[in-house]
Amino acid sequence: MSARKFVLPLSLTAALVGAMAPTANSQANNLPAPAPVVALDALVADALAQNPEIKFYDAEIAAAKAGRKTAGRLGNPELSGDVGQKRVSGAGLAAEGVAWSVTLAQPFEWPGRIGLRKAIANQDLELAHLGRERFRVALAGRVRTLGYGLFAAQEKSLAASEVAGRFRALREILVQRDPAGLTPLLETRVIEATELNAQRKATAAALATETALLEINQLRGAAPATPLAVSNPQLMFEPAAESAALLARARTNNFELRFRAAELAQQGFRVDLARNERFPTLRLGPTYSEESVGNDRERILGVGISLPVPLWNRGRGDIEAAQARQVQAEVSIQLAERELQRQVLAAVSSYEARRREMAKWRPDSVQHFKEAAELADRHYRLGAVPISTYVELQKQYLEAVESLLETKLEALEAAARLELLTGLTPPLVRARSPEVAR
Repeated sequence: MSARKFVLPLSLTAALVGAMAPTANSQANNLPAPAPVVALDALVADALAQNPEIKFYDAEIAAAKAGRKTAGRLGNPELSGDVGQKRVSGAGLAAEGVAWSVTLAQPFEWPGRIGLRKAIANQDLELAHLGRERFRVALAGRVRTLGYGLFAAQEKSLAASEVAGRFRALREILVQRDPAGLTPLLETRVIEATELNAQRKATAAALATETALLEINQLRGAAPATPLAVSNPQLMFEPAAESAALLARARTNNFELRFRAAELAQQGFRVDLARNERFPTLRLGPTYSEESVGNDRERILGVGISLPVPLWNRGRGDIEAAQARQVQAEVSIQLAERELQRQVLAAVSSYEARRREMAKWRPDSVQHFKEAAELADRHYRLGAVPISTYVELQKQYLEAVESLLETKLEALEAAARLELLTGLTPPLVRARSPEVAR
């Protein structure tokens, strides 16, 4: 009897385990796959290769090349003709016939006009190349900043969640220790308040992670929800050059100044073209006409010339308009130079300030704060550390993580601005080789 009672539960247990096993396996299979971990430089390279907006600039370059081909060619010849009925009468005689003529005229523009149009088209091509190059540099800097921002947000979220979990576990212990005691009650309230603050930080970091991920995926042409994690970049922040040297580089390499200089050169060609267009375009070509009346036929072969007479419009208005736009281009360069000086000085000041802040940190400072927070947790449970010390050490750990990561991010942003403004190569910020994944 007892044996049968013993066997029955075992059989039932085995059946239940067998029934639950597929369910457990399916749950494990339904778990989301871990996000791929990508190095920062690899992320930038991927964005430069896959960004859909680059196609816009490629198309603009293709259009400028096509425009250059058109600008260097002569105008197409013009073919014209007429036909009619011819009637001859007189001296008591009358006759009818057909008269027709054909003219082929080739326009010949004033010397230098085609060369000016080609020069304008060449500037269009240069502007298109500059636009694409500027976009690529800006894209690389933005993705690099966003990538590190994603890493920083993930790290801050992990640290805040760690501290919040530590406070939550401790709060449960305090409630069980002496539910009616005043001291445990007060300490519990302190723990609860600090836990809520840590949880708020974790939530904010998680939202920042999501926001950065959405923009990164957009810039690299991926689906918005594509998971991604960035490995620890281990960044090296090189000192910036003197302000005078940076300003000199900016005057030579800045995209905005190069763009405006190309526009000024192009506008100079437009002024010359407007002056050239005061002179008329000559149309020259053969003409052929034929008239037939009765049995008589007359053929005429000659050369036709057509030349507009600049009587009402001598192009003075076009010249003045082109000259005014040339003045605007000159003034815009002056304004851009002053604005560039301000931006360069502000960017280098911001970058160096962050570098000085980071120099105050030891490489293992955050790890020391983390270890202190863990040690305080253990000793507080033993009653060796007061609540104030415990809470303060947890806060210091979070603040250390946030401060270091945000300082690096701000330095990276300032470096990206400075590199875009001055065309600095090599970049100010580099990753130690190899990059170490979390």
